[in-house]
Amino acid sequence: MTDETPGYADFEFERRFLVRDLPATLRDTPALIVQSYFLSDGGYALRVRCQASGVEAGLGASSDAREVLDRHQGEVDFAAVTVKGPSVGGTRYEAEREIEPSVGVELVRRGGAQILKTRYAAWLGADGWVIDVFGGANHPLIVAECERSGPVVDLQIPEFCVTELTDDRRFSNESLAVDPFSGWAAGFARELAQAGPSFRQDFGPNTRLAL
Repeated sequence: MTDETPGYADFEFERRFLVRDLPATLRDTPALIVQSYFLSDGGYALRVRCQASGVEAGLGASSDAREVLDRHQGEVDFAAVTVKGPSVGGTRYEAEREIEPSVGVELVRRGGAQILKTRYAAWLGADGWVIDVFGGANHPLIVAECERSGPVVDLQIPEFCVTELTDDRRFSNESLAVDPFSGWAAGFARELAQAGPSFRQDFGPNTRLAL
């Protein structure tokens, strides 16, 4: 988020999508992320994030967040404390403040509900995207996200996106930290099979982007 758009400082605008098969060509810019949620209640969250750029940790279902962080603590090059409000229509209050990486590592070690993932960044169509591949209890969940400095309208949605998750709070990171995907993945699969894919139509026309 930047301060270039008047009135939009400390807000994030994003749309999020479920991914089943991420093309291997998009896995060339990894960043390991380990984060702790010290508060997660009704869409409000207090988070500490540690990130190690360029680290591909090979996360799987058995990966443990604290063990992975201990193994890569010397490679952590960014840490931040973030507070968030509930998401409404892809818009959410978010204030992030950078902290010393060593302090972030110690905070994540000492408490909170953990999230572990590898993030990939890619420029797709007219937008920058991030794709999160989760490890630990949220494996094998993959979520793609487009974030802008203003409302995400007239979006080119990559063909690997299965369905939209923008307003499904179950897929927010703070919810996944306390109620991991592995515990309800089968139920969600049945839900998706019955209802079919859904993409929001109130942000202007969507187009599908072939890669």
